[in-house]
Parts: sequence; structure tokens; C-alpha cells
Amino acid sequence: MSARIEAGAVLVERELQPVVGAPVRVPDSGRLVHLQFRRFAGCPVCNLHLRSIVLRHNEIVAAGVREVVVFHSSPEELRTHVADLPFAVVADPDKRLYTEFGVESAPRALLDPRAWGPILRGILRDLGPVLRGRRRAPKPNPDGGRLGLPADFLISPAGRVVAGRYGEHAYDQWSVDELLSLARSNPVDRMGPRRRDCPAWIDRAGLSTRC
Repeated sequence: MSARIEAGAVLVERELQPVVGAPVRVPDSGRLVHLQFRRFAGCPVCNLHLRSIVLRHNEIVAAGVREVVVFHSSPEELRTHVADLPFAVVADPDKRLYTEFGVESAPRALLDPRAWGPILRGILRDLGPVLRGRRRAPKPNPDGGRLGLPADFLISPAGRVVAGRYGEHAYDQWSVDELLSLARSNPVDRMGPRRRDCPAWIDRAGLSTRC
């Protein structure tokens, strides 16, 4: 697993292919990107969180933020669960992005008591639609396992990571209010970092430093 990425790191530009829709570029030259790492396709606790994103997506867009969500499931499996979401969802079954960003899996994802309430709410929320055939149940043995931890990164147009969070359990992520507060505190930045900042730069091979 690669080292965790700290605020101030600058990411190389890349193109990601969502399971539905056109490719997206990260960073985005015109707005902030909220890059969030979730778990597996159909994960009830992920669905619970993403519903809060959907309900306030217009506010998020108005704040100058583009949502890009990554799951460690295959494109085929993921597409059946997220086709109706109003933002880009990316499949990373080989966990290449997870590795690059230092996003981990651990038993505490499910064993931390703080996750139990949201997990139960997520299961109960999805149970009715699954029983009525309106929602597909997750695979019994999902791609990448069940112990994934979430992570959030807010990335400026210049590629600078202005804030990040690594979850301690399966439901430990930024709320919409926290995301909007971060966006207000970090207006769109098209300028690269100043030399004196000596940031960490991320390339596809890993973490290196240039000044």
C-alpha cells in the first residue's frame, strides 16, 4: 500500500472512464473535484451515504464541486447499481487508484461500533427495494472484499489536494455540510503551487518530491 497523500500534494492529470457517461479529467480545469473512494457495488452503507450526495447534488455543483466516486468492483457489476446517479462513478476492480491514494482495507471497517448504526440503516433502507426487485442485492462475495475503508479528497483545478480524509470505519467520510464548508474555504485555484511550498507530487509510479 502506498503512503497516504497529505494536503498540499499535487496530482498528475489523468482521465478516468466512468461506467456510464463520458470520460472525466482529474483535476478538472474549471472546478474542484471531490474524489471519494467507496467500497463494493451495492454496499448498503455506501448507498446510504451516496443518497445524501444525490439529495444535495445541486448545492454541491453550485459550490463549484464535481463529484467523482470510485468503487473496487468490476464495471459490469457496478453499472447495474449506479446507472441512475447524477455524477461520475468509476470502477477500479484492480484497486490501482486505491493503492496510489493509500486507501486501505481493514477489519475495523465493520468492527468499529460507530459503523454499526449506519450499516443497519443502510441494510434496512435497501431491503424493501431488493425484495420488490427494484434494486439488485450485492454479490455474496463482492469484488475486493467487504473490509474496504472510505476516503475523500478535494482537488483544485491545479491538481493540488486541498483537503483529504481517510475513514476509520465503513461510514467515516465527509458529510455534505463538511464538503461544502471545505469548498467555501478553498475557492477555485487555477494557479500551480509556489516554488517555496515544495509540494509532494504524485505520479503514476508513486510518490516523489520535486522543488
